[in-house]
Amino acid sequence: MLNEIMLVELREYLDKYTINLTHDLTVQETTGYLKTVSTDTTIRESELEHFIKKTRKKAFSQLLFSFIDKKEVCETDVYKKAGIDRRHFSKIRSANYRIGKNTVISLVLALKLNKKEAEELLNAAGYSLSDSDTFDLIIQYFLEKKIYDILTVNQALDYFSLKPLSVILE
Repeated sequence: MLNEIMLVELREYLDKYTINLTHDLTVQETTGYLKTVSTDTTIRESELEHFIKKTRKKAFSQLLFSFIDKKEVCETDVYKKAGIDRRHFSKIRSANYRIGKNTVISLVLALKLNKKEAEELLNAAGYSLSDSDTFDLIIQYFLEKKIYDILTVNQALDYFSLKPLSVILE
């Protein structure tokens, strides 16, 4: 549960990462036309394919299920702890499914991933945790403290008037 000491620590953590910046913005007049830049460089298809094969990492669903196997937990336990229903979890199995950031974070907490593993899973889904967003800082705080209870995380998010991760299904 969220206690007073944890709230003080969380506030200090947020203050540490919160930077107040003021910028003088100047509006620059533009012509409204885009310049077209042409290059003489051509990329051969085989080079591009080689780059993609060399650089591509596991898809989100592959990485998720490798973490489930690595942690030796039951899929049912994972999606229940994450507050995800069976049908939604089934959709996540699909390589083409676009998962939401909050759902990824719920799965991170359910799997009790460390910060590095959490970033890896978030990146596989096309997300990251920002040091300039209060929601993301709260998630980072709980990952660093190894507190994986979604109810506690949701209480902290609610305390800062942020949307909770999910509703825990019974």
